[in-house]
Amino acid sequence: MSYNFSPQIAIDTLTRVGLKILGAVTLFIIGRILIKLALALTAKALSSQHLDATILRYINSALSVTLNIILVVALLGFFGVETTTFAALLAGVGIAIGAAWSGLLANFAAGIFLVLLRPFKVGDFVTAGGVTGTIDSIGLFGTTMNTPDNVRTIIGNNKILSDNIQNFSMNAFRRLDLVAQISHDVDHREATNLLKTGLTKIPHVLREPPPDVEILQFTPAGPLLTVRPYCSNEHYWQVYFDTNRLIRESFTQAGFPVPEQHYAVRGGNEQIARSVIPSAA
Repeated sequence: MSYNFSPQIAIDTLTRVGLKILGAVTLFIIGRILIKLALALTAKALSSQHLDATILRYINSALSVTLNIILVVALLGFFGVETTTFAALLAGVGIAIGAAWSGLLANFAAGIFLVLLRPFKVGDFVTAGGVTGTIDSIGLFGTTMNTPDNVRTIIGNNKILSDNIQNFSMNAFRRLDLVAQISHDVDHREATNLLKTGLTKIPHVLREPPPDVEILQFTPAGPLLTVRPYCSNEHYWQVYFDTNRLIRESFTQAGFPVPEQHYAVRGGNEQIARSVIPSAA
């Protein structure tokens, strides 16, 4: 068996392949530009309807995935791949992947419920899925948030929906829970009045409801006061630090002694004490 090789045939073959590749790259670039344009126009149209940012980003994410799948199918059709066969194959693969990756589908379903039930929206400060941060977006499979230490974190939607959700932005204000330790020798009424007066001078502390300063419990070092001012959500940490500073500075200026634990040992005799506690010599 002999093979006839012609340079002209090789050139023609390479030319056709090169044109195919060039056409595919061109189609891909144009497709990506059109996808970005479609996403931008869709976002602009939805924004003009004053649609909530959470729903807007979710629709944008779903549309982006759909258009990119269509682009891939178009590229395969450009190379001569039968798209109907590919669609059937893709459906079969989708079923197999769905069975194997049930967690992914659970995240997808949970994302829909998060958008519909709306336990939080974009911009809310929440604790969800064991992570505390500000919601940036709710995607098809995961929710993105930025933590207070500026770490971008993505959590599976199903994990969020199956766990407790705390939304700190839902209510107009929140309470701070701090404590102040005083000595046994300090009059608790004087310390309480001192803190209540100081709390009224801290910026952003709400007058209604008024701050709470009461005895929380008794410890070996003395009474432990609970200090609970109220403030709006955006001023939480500033009021937290200012209140701690108030406790320290107020007690120091009032001359309150440092709380110390006192123990009294009774009973026994000197011989036993000497045998237990060695002398300095």
